[in-house]
Order: sequence, then C-alpha cells, then structure tokens
Amino acid sequence: MKSISIFGTSSDAGKSTVTLIISKILHDLGYRVAPFKAQNVSNNAVVADDGGEIAVAQYFQADALGIETSHHLNPILLKSGGGGSSYLIINGKPIAKQSVRSYYRNISKLEPIVEEAFLYLHGRYDCIVAEGAGSPVELNLMDKDLSNIYIASRFKTKIILVADIEKGGVFASIYGVYNLLPEELKGEVIGVVINKFRGDIELFNDGIKIIEERFKIPVLGVLPYRPLNLGFEDSQSLLNYRQIKSGVEEWRVGVILYPYVSNYNDLEPLILNPKVEVEFIRGDMDLEQFDEVILLGSKLVVKDLEWLKRVGLFRRLQRSQTRIFGICGGFEMMFERLIDRLGVESNVETIEGLGFIDDDIVFQREKVLKRGIYRLFGRDVNGFEIHHGISRKYPIYFDGGRVRGTFVHGVFEDEQFRRDRSIAIDSFVGEMRERLDVESILNNII
Repeated sequence: MKSISIFGTSSDAGKSTVTLIISKILHDLGYRVAPFKAQNVSNNAVVADDGGEIAVAQYFQADALGIETSHHLNPILLKSGGGGSSYLIINGKPIAKQSVRSYYRNISKLEPIVEEAFLYLHGRYDCIVAEGAGSPVELNLMDKDLSNIYIASRFKTKIILVADIEKGGVFASIYGVYNLLPEELKGEVIGVVINKFRGDIELFNDGIKIIEERFKIPVLGVLPYRPLNLGFEDSQSLLNYRQIKSGVEEWRVGVILYPYVSNYNDLEPLILNPKVEVEFIRGDMDLEQFDEVILLGSKLVVKDLEWLKRVGLFRRLQRSQTRIFGICGGFEMMFERLIDRLGVESNVETIEGLGFIDDDIVFQREKVLKRGIYRLFGRDVNGFEIHHGISRKYPIYFDGGRVRGTFVHGVFEDEQFRRDRSIAIDSFVGEMRERLDVESILNNII
C-alpha cells in the first residue's frame, strides 16, 4: 500500500484537517494508518506517549485514530524564539535556539532524521498520511523543503492537493502549484480536494469540469466549510472557531490572548461545552464581566508579561475580583517574581509577576517534559507538563480559591469531554467522507 502526501496549494489551505479526514477514513476501513509531518512550525506542542515533544496537530490526528503517539510522527519541530530565531526540537527533545538562516544551512543534516522517523512508521503501518507545510512550490526553497518535496520524492508517495476556495483564486492556485511541481512528482498527483466551500456546492459543478478537463487534474471532492473546533494548530484557526451555544450559558470565560500565546488546545473542553461562553481578550478591557479569566500558556513568558503591563491588563488582573486561572506560562505569571539568570527565555534577569502566589519562578535550562496522571483540584487529570520555569513551593499547582493555576496542560479535560470529542470527530469525518471520492483514493494507493 502506498503512502500519501497532502500538499496545500497555499498556506492554511486545510492540510491538517484533510490529513485527519483521510487518515480516519482509511483507519475506519481497517487499514493501519499513521499521520506524519516531517517538519512543523508551531508553538502548540504536546508531550507524546514516549515523552517527546511534538506539534499538537500530529498528536491530535494520532489520538483520533487511537494509536500510540511518539516523536516519529513529527521528528522536527520549530517554535518561535522571537527576533527571527526559533527553538529547534529534534526527535522530541529541545536542541538549540538558532536563526532561520542557520536552520536552512544545516538542512541536509536533518534529512536522515526525517528518513529514520518515516521508515520507523512505514515498518509498523500500512499507510502514512504525510502532511506538507505551506506551499510545496516555493521555488527558492524547494531544495530545503523537508515536509513536501523531500518526502514525496524520497518515498514515492501519492499526492493529494488541497485548495482553499474561501481565499479566492482557487483555479490559479491549483494550476500554478501543479505545473510548478518537479516533473517526476506531477505523475504522482492523484487529484485535488477543494476545501472550505460555502454555499450551494452544486454551483461549483462547472468549476470541477474546468479543473478536470482543462487542467487534467481529478477533483476528489468539494468539502463544505465546517468548523471542527478541535485540534487548533495556530492562533488563526483558534480565532476562526464558531462556538455552539445552548442559549443558557452558565459560565462566561475571558481568555487573554497575549502575542506569544501557546497551547490554546487547553480551551477545547470549554469551547465544546455549549454551557460555557468563551470570549477572547486582545487588549485592555473590564474583566469583571467574566465569571473567570484564563491565562493560557506562553512561548515567551517574559515578553507576554511585559505586554500585559504595557496594555494595562496587568493592573486590571491585580485589582480584579473575578476568578483567575493560569496554565503553564500563565501560571508562571501569577508568582511574585520570574527569574531568568541563565537567559533561557529572555535577556531580562528578573521581572515582577502578578504577585498572587508567594514564591518565585526560576527558569532552568533543562525543559520539563512529562506526561501522566495528576491529582489536581480534587480530581485526577490525564495531562502533561512542558516548561522551563520551576517553583519550589508549588511544583505542580496552586489553589488559592479565587486564584488557581497549574503547570499541567489538559486540566479541563474529563471523560465526558473525551466522549464528546470522539463523537464530534466521527460526525465531522462522516460528513466529509460523503463528499470525497474514497474509491478513487483507494484505487491509487492499493
């Protein structure tokens, strides 16, 4: 059975979603399937079952399939370091902070790492669905493209294009990407999926005819725009969510979106709950209108703390009488001081925190990467830790009644959420399957 590469005809075309859909369809048909992304750029990371750090999209896709998660699903991860630099994570472990130029200069040394991960999965699964990154035809970078060109060329994967019709220019994007692909890869393209269609799909029948007859590219399906509200990979997908409300919301939550916010997947149990109303806070505003304010994780805690002070939310939080909950980086902001003498996150050695918790956060070079069952706030939580900051007095969590926080991600999840999430994924994939030519996909990979 051949593996599949999912190429977007533009950034944010929906590659992660289509990877999930095709993986789940093949899995439900009885095939052993693994999602894969050679190199991802995301501040949203999860600790996998093997203790490695991988992008949330690959973890979410694998979790939906019920398979074991490991660093092999995403062997290379880049996280923003600010100032044109990135934190490089290889095989689940943080390696170094480096410039983008330095990363590309050493790209050939990363190819064996990607190859090893792919072959590991190839030996254990019938089919790998390999998600691409950005556009596969950035002509000045194609020789450095690990997720698209390298994977498709090295492992002879079949290719499915994904085009975002909502952006406009769908015909140009399909024609352009296909015709700019290397000649040996054009023959591996089995078709295109038109994604994010709004309105009457029948109105695109002439569009399908144009793509198939003039471009000679089969259309494998036209997928309607449906928000899944799960597996958020970036802040844009988070801001585009549509929450389904019950009309009798019992809890109104304000979530502060600072510039380097991360791990917003912690919000999924709240967003999926129709009795909770979630609103995002992007600047100075009254916090007393909320039942609770949440401080999410942060990739650069000191910079986000400085942002809170600059926009006025720092003082509002200190004076607020509403409940406040912090997770990971947001939890660290709640302490008296944050001390970074080693320059792990910034060049600021000491900065004043919100002062809610009577201890300091000290940043250490070695990152805590841990997954397990935690006893938090009176219940067991299946979660994970991923942080440099350490508190000696409150190493896991703090419960001050109105003010609470924890280093543990997944704190809002419970068995009901996991059941609801499974139902939501099955329903979403089921609807999309009706719009896809699954038989054609199977005929090309078996």
